[in-house]
Amino acid sequence: MKFVYSVLISLVVLSCSQDGDSNDSLSNYPSHSPQDSAQISTTSIVILGTSQDAGFPQIACTKDCCKDVFGQPELHGKVSSLGLIDVSTDKTYIFDATPDFAEQMKSITSLEMKSENEFVDGIFLTHAHIGHYTGLMYLGKEATDANKVPVYAMPRMKTFLTNDGPWSQLVSRENIEIEEMQDETAIKLSDDLEVMPFTVPHRDEFSETVGFRIEGPRKTALFIPDIDKWEKWSKDIVEEIKNVDYAFLDATFFSGAEINNRDISQIPHPFIIESFETFKDLSEEDKAKIVFIHFNHTNPVLNPESKESMEVLEKGFRIGRRNEVFEL
Repeated sequence: MKFVYSVLISLVVLSCSQDGDSNDSLSNYPSHSPQDSAQISTTSIVILGTSQDAGFPQIACTKDCCKDVFGQPELHGKVSSLGLIDVSTDKTYIFDATPDFAEQMKSITSLEMKSENEFVDGIFLTHAHIGHYTGLMYLGKEATDANKVPVYAMPRMKTFLTNDGPWSQLVSRENIEIEEMQDETAIKLSDDLEVMPFTVPHRDEFSETVGFRIEGPRKTALFIPDIDKWEKWSKDIVEEIKNVDYAFLDATFFSGAEINNRDISQIPHPFIIESFETFKDLSEEDKAKIVFIHFNHTNPVLNPESKESMEVLEKGFRIGRRNEVFEL
């Protein structure tokens, strides 16, 4: 499996301790600057962010993972999102409009150097939780006042955006143009690129939740940033992984131990340690397809030198890092 790394930034951060008494300091970890951007010559996926909805550092967090990071923007983590470049059409797409949407859209459009378009050619939304759609606000009157940016949304998500303010203003002013998706119906973006949404179990207060299967000219990827638990899904995640080349998967928490101030049963996600068990019988080749993403600010794998990060890698899996590029 060939991975291409372009403008790789390793976010080096501290992990939250339960009691906030870690003796680690930021000086123990080297920081890295982005390399010079280079044109991407093949249809590719780019990781634009790996943090859970509220980002890193998280608001009001006084634990060691966050308290020393607020004043150091170079250590901040962007919210989980993927970018997609289609070199056959010189178009770009983004998966989820996060609170970091402005910078993430600039990142992906800058990597596609043949087009001068500052806007992506389409936004694919997974669901109506804050880290996945609120970046749409930057397309409105108060910001770019964009013109008919295509937004791909499931039926309930379309209804939510159309009927509930302030999002409804984006629709009425034609800042966005909603393209309704259907479960397991592929959307053909070009002759050799298509995207298919599929529903997954999650907390669906305002919309359904979907993941995406992205099929390129040579390779295929899964993108599932949010799901309650693997066993709640009607599909077998192990078999789904076997049928793709990359799998960008929900890894919000390493384990339940890192959350000590909330009822974790109310925020279910597959713990990384649970995914270890679920995926233990996969071949080495299939394990290497898995790229963990969507990390809560408490997740110790945010620190690339933590023992938890080492464990993930030793077991043959990958940890998503911002600006990694994966050829399709």
